[in-house]
Amino acid sequence: MTRILDIFFSGLALAVLAPILIIVAFVLRFTGEGEVLYLQERVGRGGEPFKLWKFATMLKNSPNLGTGSFTVKDDPRVLPIGRFLRKTKINELPQLVNIFKGDMSVVGPRPQTRRCFDAFPAPLRDIIVGMRPGLSGIGPIVFRGEEDMLTGERGTVEFFEQVLSPYKAEVEAWYTSHQSLRNYFLIIVVTAWVVLIPTSDIVWRVFHGLPKPPEGLRSVLNYPG
Repeated sequence: MTRILDIFFSGLALAVLAPILIIVAFVLRFTGEGEVLYLQERVGRGGEPFKLWKFATMLKNSPNLGTGSFTVKDDPRVLPIGRFLRKTKINELPQLVNIFKGDMSVVGPRPQTRRCFDAFPAPLRDIIVGMRPGLSGIGPIVFRGEEDMLTGERGTVEFFEQVLSPYKAEVEAWYTSHQSLRNYFLIIVVTAWVVLIPTSDIVWRVFHGLPKPPEGLRSVLNYPG
């Protein structure tokens, strides 16, 4: 049933958003480094790799510069127009093609790079790859301000791999155990809500039983406890 919904929603969104996609593509072609799309290998269902589509927002050689596969606040590798696209999540819209093709779902765990995925605890990795990754989901909602979280003492590879990634895996694994049509639609609604009100703690009030974040993350995740 969710696959039918994925095809319907992604096809409808591609048709409705086509003018915006064309404008963004035109702007990117004639600014920055002239790249429009960035295709990056991510871990998909069953652990199989696939090419994730995004609008190009960073320098071409970004994976080999600075902090590598994760992005920190005010990352110098992000292009000027890229900051706006990332803030508004417009850079994620090409993933509607991934959904239509069947690589992804509208809702599911966030698709990770191999390096980030390998930072997840092994037992949770096996759970997470049991379903298609999603354009949105519990993980993308909870960690929607991830770049802003990675500042100061949190802006290190060690913090990302030892604190943030294990907790992120717990959250993503929680959803795989609680997937349902009700939660599918709830996540779509909550996603729209937090895009409009980024500081909202609605995810904690709607989805009861989410794993409690570690002390060092509670304030930046708007955790009410």
